[in-house]
Amino acid sequence: MPIVIITGGSRGIGASAALACAERGMGVVLTFNANPGAAEKVVERIRQQGGRATAVKLDVADNASFPAFRDDVARQLERVWNTDRFDFLVNNAGFGQFNPIVSVTEDEFDALYRVHLKGPFFLTQILLPLMADGGHIVNIGSATTRVATSGVAPYAAFKGGLEVLSRYMAKEFGDRRIRANSIAPGAIRTDLGGGLNEEFEALLAGQTALGRIGEPDDVGAMIASLLGDDNRWINAQNIEVSGGYIV
Repeated sequence: MPIVIITGGSRGIGASAALACAERGMGVVLTFNANPGAAEKVVERIRQQGGRATAVKLDVADNASFPAFRDDVARQLERVWNTDRFDFLVNNAGFGQFNPIVSVTEDEFDALYRVHLKGPFFLTQILLPLMADGGHIVNIGSATTRVATSGVAPYAAFKGGLEVLSRYMAKEFGDRRIRANSIAPGAIRTDLGGGLNEEFEALLAGQTALGRIGEPDDVGAMIASLLGDDNRWINAQNIEVSGGYIV
């Protein structure tokens, strides 16, 4: 059974990806930060459907906690799956913050940087010894790297950096046959940044070729599919999953 680690797997896109991966026969290690109850609900849904999953606490903004997290993951792999290796890593955890460039504070900038770029970089680094050869890393980016949207400049800049990092991961980890790709969701109905009101949702739907905003399952299914063997030759790519946003 291949095993996937999904950061931020207790809600939104992460939870959908966890369920979709389990449906495809993967074991799931999902992480949570502030809401263990939500994580346990996802784990229980997977177990009720005959899958195996566990939840581990992780603050992606706190690099100092990564060694303890790695050790916790190693214990869970042994306890639940009787193995010392996992196969896939999905760097998904994140948060949104809306401020124009002229009013972004240094603290806000640094918080977004730690979660969306620095965290995935060093988390991947510390987990690599536990990843099986032939594995796959999927970094969750954003369509805001392609289409400028007022108020999300730092978020989009760091997501753009994550896309570039994905290509370098593919290059540097190729000798272990580890692939790395990024997925760029468009407007998705989640609680990121406080969620969407009806007016903003209608605006985004009107800018999308398929005439609606996306649902978490639209992206979760793509993540699970990309991890599958049918997509084994896709590497070092950024794949936008947006329904045709501003095309």
